[in-house]
Amino acid sequence: MSVEPDPDACGCAPTQRDRPTLRPTLTRRATLGLGVLGVAATAAIASPLVPAAFADDYPTWDDVQKAKANEAAKATEVTRIQSLIESLKAEVAAKQAAAEKASDEFYVAQQEYFDASYRADQIQEQADEQAAAALDAANKAGRVAAQLYRSGGDDTSLELFFAGSASSADDLLTRLGTMDRLLERNQDIYAEAITARDSAQSLSDQAVVARNERDRLQKVAEEKMIAAQKAADEAQAALDAQNANLATLEAQLAALQDTTAKTIADYQEGVRVREEAARKAREEAARKAREEAARLAAAAAAASSGGSSSGGSSSSGSSGGGGKVVNSGWARPSSGRHTSGYGPRSVQCGPSYCASSFHYGVDLASGCGAGIYAAHAGTVVYAGANGGYGNYIKIDHGNGIATGYAHIQWGGLYVGYGQRVSAGQLIAAEGRTGNSFGCHLHYEVYQNGYPINPVPFMAARGVSV
Repeated sequence: MSVEPDPDACGCAPTQRDRPTLRPTLTRRATLGLGVLGVAATAAIASPLVPAAFADDYPTWDDVQKAKANEAAKATEVTRIQSLIESLKAEVAAKQAAAEKASDEFYVAQQEYFDASYRADQIQEQADEQAAAALDAANKAGRVAAQLYRSGGDDTSLELFFAGSASSADDLLTRLGTMDRLLERNQDIYAEAITARDSAQSLSDQAVVARNERDRLQKVAEEKMIAAQKAADEAQAALDAQNANLATLEAQLAALQDTTAKTIADYQEGVRVREEAARKAREEAARKAREEAARLAAAAAAASSGGSSSGGSSSSGSSGGGGKVVNSGWARPSSGRHTSGYGPRSVQCGPSYCASSFHYGVDLASGCGAGIYAAHAGTVVYAGANGGYGNYIKIDHGNGIATGYAHIQWGGLYVGYGQRVSAGQLIAAEGRTGNSFGCHLHYEVYQNGYPINPVPFMAARGVSV
């Protein structure tokens, strides 16, 4: 379950490069569960946050001016505006609650799928081990049988038959089971082979059941992800409507309730000032986006010419190299040091939750607000809240490969659903949302939907994590 962020707890601040102000008008509380908090830079350039005109059912300033001249009309207009304000706030609250619920369901379904996949793999590994043991024991029994028949002067063709390795333990054990002399003198060897074969078959049957459950849970997780993104988008739309209309509605209400000589023009000017501040914030976001695009272009040019921005691994140790694209086209997703690896781990508990006993990614800690970068080019297939992962981004790179980025700080999602990103692009800011004991990036690599160990995967592409 996500918790409210504490902006003062980390005692650090993002750099100008790593924390562009893309949504200056949003509060931390208002951003809960939203999928497109960090609107793509191109979107920030192309469209303003505040629509030019209200919907038909919103009052105009002319309506307010006319209502002030008549007490009955003024009372009606006050009631109307108060109702609109409450409706806006209620809609945002309802959509945000629905988005949070959907994000929690997505997280639970995702983790259940991960766990089921891990169990299926473990059972199959055990089945393979038992199958190999059965084949080895069967071959051993076959060699004993050959020796028995050779020493007894029986048909030497049997020696040739049993001396070789069997391709099927079951077939060989069936033949061996008809040999009375083997059963009499080597019962233990035969019994060992039979036990291993039966165990292998039982485990194989269990693996089939586990894989079927894994596939079912994968579909559930995918459905929950789609639902969570839809809920996040709806919550964002409600928040946009509130941001676009609330300031003017509140100014109109104040004008109607004001008994002083302050004019309607004064209230309109207040709204204009706020909108101007929002416009400047968008321009600043666009400027920073252009700077980031220029940085990426320079890095790409250096890479193509064999410059220092490419080639070799990004970072051999714990820090540095975040966002630097190497020859493989991959980049280290953070400059942070490696603090936790992939696989089983001891369970740690905090005041409200306990960490999982299996870690499906690696943790890279650089500091609150530090940059998080796309590990490879791809398309954003999720951007929003994800239960215990906090704010989370998933990027599909094609060919069954995807990457995930968790615990992003509030307001630190810089890309949105459906956006195409480049390798090394700044996509988010490091935080500690969700189930996190401190600011860090939890980085995952998925192969056909299932998380695999990022360390060897990235190392094979010249990047150390």
